[in-house]
Amino acid sequence: MIKELDISKIDKVMKIWLEANISVHDFIIEDYWKANIDYVKKALPEATVFVYEDNNEIKGFIGIIEKIYIAGLFVSNQYQNEGIGSKLLEKCKENYPILRLDVYAKNLKAINFYKKHGFKIEKEKVNDDTKEVEYSMVWKS
Repeated sequence: MIKELDISKIDKVMKIWLEANISVHDFIIEDYWKANIDYVKKALPEATVFVYEDNNEIKGFIGIIEKIYIAGLFVSNQYQNEGIGSKLLEKCKENYPILRLDVYAKNLKAINFYKKHGFKIEKEKVNDDTKEVEYSMVWKS
């Protein structure tokens, strides 16, 4: 079931955020993600966050900022490839006519996922913090 985040469950979401980032972005040092935990935890309540919850367990989530920008889409490692990310993305597509995001160029799995869902690469840039190449992608209904 997809619903908005109950802020009392933010630690469960943060656990998924850290686990997924470290796992998927092996080209960025783990300490970078750990150093950003507090920042993300404070920023999450400012975003619209939809969680995929099953039997009272959060299996994934997506965060939207300013009704257009996907700040992150994360699925717990043990529930990957079950369609959870697609369901979360489709929920957002129902609510927002345009969605934008940035994704690391080395994260081919994510790029292919977003392309499969109709996103197109708009531009390439270098992330100021990590110095890694990113693609800005957009989807329009």
